[in-house]
Amino acid sequence: MKNHIIAFAVTFYLIFSGDIAVSQGFLKADGKQIVNEKGENVLLRGIGLGGWMLQEPYMFQLSEVAGTQTEIKSKISELIGQKNCDEFYTLFMNNMISEKDIDALKKWGFNSIRLPMHYNLFTLPVDKEPVKDQNSWVETGFKLTDNLLSWCRKNKIYLILDLHATPGGQGNDRPIADIDTLKPRLWESEANQKKTIALWKKLAERYKDEEWIGGYDLINETNYKLDGNEPLKKLFSEITQEIRIVDKKHIIFIEGNQFANDYTGLTPPWDNNMAYSFHKYWNPTTVETIQKYLDLREKYNVPLWMGESGENNNEWFKAAVNLFESNNIGWSWWTIKKIDSESSLMTISKPAGYQKIIDYWAGKGPKPSVQEARATFMELAENVKYENCKINNDVLEALFGKK
Repeated sequence: MKNHIIAFAVTFYLIFSGDIAVSQGFLKADGKQIVNEKGENVLLRGIGLGGWMLQEPYMFQLSEVAGTQTEIKSKISELIGQKNCDEFYTLFMNNMISEKDIDALKKWGFNSIRLPMHYNLFTLPVDKEPVKDQNSWVETGFKLTDNLLSWCRKNKIYLILDLHATPGGQGNDRPIADIDTLKPRLWESEANQKKTIALWKKLAERYKDEEWIGGYDLINETNYKLDGNEPLKKLFSEITQEIRIVDKKHIIFIEGNQFANDYTGLTPPWDNNMAYSFHKYWNPTTVETIQKYLDLREKYNVPLWMGESGENNNEWFKAAVNLFESNNIGWSWWTIKKIDSESSLMTISKPAGYQKIIDYWAGKGPKPSVQEARATFMELAENVKYENCKINNDVLEALFGKK
C-alpha cells in the first residue's frame, strides 16, 4: 500500500510540475482551423530541421563543389577514406540535433518542428533491394525520429514528419531531394512510387498512437512538369489511402507542385483530416501574395499551413509572420542551423581548415592531408552542437517579437 501511495505522489508531482508532457490530444482539421482535442485553435509556430537528415550543399557552403548530399559524401570519402567518413557522419548526426536543441526551441516559443526526412535513412533505394519489389527497412532513420519524438513529447512540441527526399526524387531541383539524374525520378518509376507509399504506411503504423506527432507532410516541394498535376494527385491519394488503413488520427498535409504553390488538380480535399501547405520565399509580405491560398481555404473549408519560409532578412521575417498569424495560418521557419549564416536560427562556426578543403575541391588549392581533413570534419561535427552554435537573437525577435 505504501508503495502505491508513493507512486501516486510521484506521478502527481511530475504531472503538475510539468516534467511529463500532458498532451492536448491529436491535432486535427476542423473546418478552416487546426485544433487540438479540446477543439481549441492551434497556431503552429515551428522550425524546420534542415541540414540534419538531409544536407543541402548551400547550408554548408558547398554549392560550388557539390550538387547533392550524395556528392558531398562521395567527396569526403575520397578525401579521408570511407571509415573516417562514416565516423564523421555518425558524430555529425548525433550532434546536429540533440535534446538541448529541442529544450531551447521550447524556451524560445516554438510549439512545433518540421522534420525533413531523407528516405534512404528509412529504406533502401529500389535498385539496391536484394529482392526486387520488396522493401528493406533501415533502422537509422526510425531511431533518430524516435529520439527526436521523445524530446518533443517532453517539451510538448508537435513533430510533423516531412518526406523531403523521396525515392528517385520528386523534382528537378537536385539539392532539395538529393537527386541522381542518371536514375529514374519518382514520377518515372512505379517502383519508386510504390516504395514511397510503403514508407508512409510504415511510418503511420509506427506513430499512429503518438499524440505529439502533429501530422504527415507527404512530399516536399514537388517541382516537375506533371500534366494537370494528375500524377501528383494520384500518388497523394494512394498514400492517403494506405495511411488511413492503419492511422485515422493524424492530419495529412498536402503541398502543391512548383515548390508547394500550384494546387491545380489537387482540390477538392479527398480526406476529412487534411490541410494544404504552401511555402513562401522572396516575394512581398502582402495579403495579395497569399490570397489564392485564402480563397482555397474559404472555398473548401480546409486549414492552411505555411510549411516553409525564411532565407531573408529580419524585417521580412517579422512582416511575414505577422501576415500569417493575422490570417490564422501556422508557420514553420527554414532553417535551424547553417554555417556562417545570420538568417538561420543558429550559426555553425566554420572550422579553420574548412575553406582549404573547399578550395581543393574547387580546383583552387592544394590537397589537404588525410589527417588535416579528418580533423577539420571532426571539428565541424563538434561545431554543430547546440552549445557550440551562436544563437541569432535578432531572428528570434523577428519571429516572436521578443528575444
